[in-house]
Amino acid sequence: MAVADTAITVEGAHKKYGDKKALDGLDLLVGRGTVHGVLGPNGAGKTTLVRILSTLLRPDAGRIEVAGHDLVTRPQEVRFRIGLLGQHAALDEELSGVQNLEMFGRLYHLGARHARVRAGELLDRFGLEDTGRKPVRAYSGGMRRRLDLAASLITEPEVLFLDEPTTGLDPRGRAEVWAAVRSLVGGGTTVLLTTQYLEEADQLADRISVVDRGRVIADGTADELKAATGGDRIDVVLRDAGQLGAAVALLPFVGPGVTVDADRRLLSAPVADRMTALSGVVRALEEAGIEAEDVALRRPTLDEVFLHLTGDQRVKEAA
Repeated sequence: MAVADTAITVEGAHKKYGDKKALDGLDLLVGRGTVHGVLGPNGAGKTTLVRILSTLLRPDAGRIEVAGHDLVTRPQEVRFRIGLLGQHAALDEELSGVQNLEMFGRLYHLGARHARVRAGELLDRFGLEDTGRKPVRAYSGGMRRRLDLAASLITEPEVLFLDEPTTGLDPRGRAEVWAAVRSLVGGGTTVLLTTQYLEEADQLADRISVVDRGRVIADGTADELKAATGGDRIDVVLRDAGQLGAAVALLPFVGPGVTVDADRRLLSAPVADRMTALSGVVRALEEAGIEAEDVALRRPTLDEVFLHLTGDQRVKEAA
C-alpha cells in the first residue's frame, strides 16, 4: 500500500501495564476511505490500540502515523483530524439532540453560529431532524448511537475510530448505525472499527485484522480470511443417520477435514471446486440410493475464522 493511500500506519507498537503486554510489536496499515475492522478476543489489545491511536495513551515504543502526522511528536495535529466513538455514549440525556451537538461544537471552538449550523447538518444527515428538539432520554438505543456518532463528526474528521459501536443495540439499531457508517465512508472518511460482532465486520469492513496477545495474527479481506481457514465446504444432511458411513465412503470429497455429526445426520467436508463437488455428490448419492434431505455449499463464517485463528491455540495452551 502506497504511503499516500494510507490513513493509519503502525509499526512495532508496544504498550505495557506493569508486567502485562497489551501491545507486543503490533503492525497495522489502514487505507484511506475504507472501513478497517479489528477483531480479537477480550484482552487482545483492541481497546488499547484505539486509545493510543486517538492520543489518549502514549505508546511505549513504535512508529505511528495517523492522517499523515506522527502521533508521538505531533499529537495535536492528529487530534484535529480524528473523531472517536467509544463503547459508551457521551451524551447529556437532559439536553436535546441539537443542544448536545451544539455543546460539542462549542467545546471544539467552532463558535456559536458555526456549531448551530453544523448541528443542523448532522441531524439531517443521520435522520434525526424530526427528533432533534427532544431530550436524549426519550431516544431509542439506535437513535442515541446515531446521535453519538454525529457528535464524533462535529469537526469533520479524516479518521474516525469506532470502538464496539453497536454493543447492546437490537438488530434495528445496529442496522441504523451500519447505514450511517457506510454513508460516512462513501463521503471519504476512514473508519477503524473494533467489534465483538463478527457479522458487523463481515458487513462493513473492507479489510480485517485479527489481533491476539497484542499482535496482528492475520490480515486480509473477509473472503481472504475465510479462504485461508479452509475455503468452501459442502454439507450433506441425510434422511437416515445409519447411512452416514456409507455416504462418507463413496463420496468424492473423502479426505482430510471431513466431519460427521450423527445427531444432525450431517457430514461436511472442504471442497476445491464448488460446482464439480456439488454435482458429483448429488450424482453419487443418487446412484447409491442414499436419500439426502439437503445438499448445500457454504463458505466459512467469520465466527469460524475467528475461532480457528484465536481459539485453537488457546485450547492447546490450556491443555
